[in-house]
Amino acid sequence: MEKKMGNPAVVGLAGFGLTTILLQFHNIGLMGLGPVVAMGFIFGGLAQLIAGFQEQKTGNNFGYSAFVGYGSFWIGLGIIWILNFYKIYESSTTDVGYYLVAWTLYTAILAVASLRIHTAMAVTLFTLLLGFILLDFGHFVDPVWNKVAGYELFVCAFSAWYMMAAIIINDVAGKTVLPFGSAIVK
Repeated sequence: MEKKMGNPAVVGLAGFGLTTILLQFHNIGLMGLGPVVAMGFIFGGLAQLIAGFQEQKTGNNFGYSAFVGYGSFWIGLGIIWILNFYKIYESSTTDVGYYLVAWTLYTAILAVASLRIHTAMAVTLFTLLLGFILLDFGHFVDPVWNKVAGYELFVCAFSAWYMMAAIIINDVAGKTVLPFGSAIVK
């Protein structure tokens, strides 16, 4: 009998969703950066990296790229904030904007690929893409867009958590309780 392995996506999606929620609390003005930096390194960063490396072992290139990529995003963003705080290598709003533009482009590639996975993945990636575009506007046009992104990215975070919940609940139930939806592109 083959031993059942856990699905690394549950940890990756949990870390992605939780850290994204915390950043949006900051973006809409409810809290400071401290908890975001902490979770950016640990749950959004390290946990997603580990999940991504485990996805690689399963042969899932999408999960491998997404979790290692966004885990690196969170660690990189945390490093930018710390370097700014200590005035070591300071990044301007525009500098961070270019960082976000690069991640917008990366997310666009994953968003297109997500259309061939299932509806829940496409919703998550396209709301993330829209969130990055809004953050780009917030860093190059008017900071009010960062607040708009904050509200929009809650949808993205909860979409990721929906997928996490579906994987866990469907597995425990032994049947589909929370559906993922069909692939949008066959």
